[in-house]
Amino acid sequence: MNEKYVGSCLCGAVRYEIIGPFESFFLCHCQRCRKGTGSAHAANLFSTKATLNWLSGEEKVRGFQVPDTRHSGAFCSDCGSPMPTLHGQRIKVPAGSLDSEITIKPDAHIFMEDKAGWDNELEKVEKYDRYQTP
Repeated sequence: MNEKYVGSCLCGAVRYEIIGPFESFFLCHCQRCRKGTGSAHAANLFSTKATLNWLSGEEKVRGFQVPDTRHSGAFCSDCGSPMPTLHGQRIKVPAGSLDSEITIKPDAHIFMEDKAGWDNELEKVEKYDRYQTP
């Protein structure tokens, strides 16, 4: 039986499904991924065996290739949410765009030499279930 996952953008205009397994899961700290997500790292799942099917809103998906690099991404043109991309036979899926639960855990943090200076000892930072005003 094939694994099946569904995902969408923040505004709901774009919906997709992934049929097949994810082979790897990386948390990338490179400067490009940090800029592309606005966060400490990108959390991306990869597969060369799965199939990507757009369920709705494919026409709203825009791609971007950083000139003279292999770094590319896709996003919803309405809300800006990162969306899956195809790199030849490999699918890259932003983990946060999935609506389905996944059981795979990250394989590694990568490009740690590019890590943000504020991304240290975050396990020591206060934790709350909801937004709290400091």
